[in-house]
Amino acid sequence: MQTYDTLVEALEDLTKKGYTLDFNLANDCLVCRDKDLQLRPEEFHITDVYRFEGMSNPDDNTVLYAIESKDGQKGTLVSAYGPYADEMSGEMVEKLKIA
Repeated sequence: MQTYDTLVEALEDLTKKGYTLDFNLANDCLVCRDKDLQLRPEEFHITDVYRFEGMSNPDDNTVLYAIESKDGQKGTLVSAYGPYADEMSGEMVEKLKIA
């Protein structure tokens, strides 16, 4: 797995690799507003996960998911983890769990 020093570096490289969609987290699905696309947990898989911690504030934690839908659409999801994590359904929590 590739490693990155910054979130920006990771996003730029993943875009070059075809991860061009920008996913946002909804309670029970991922949403890409540019394509009016919604993916339920069973409709995508996570190809890679990258964690980043803020240099000045250790509570500033971010996780980057590289996502691919079952029909081959690729994108990224940037989300907080730890105390600032987004609320989501139990099914989404299981799907996005970081081992």
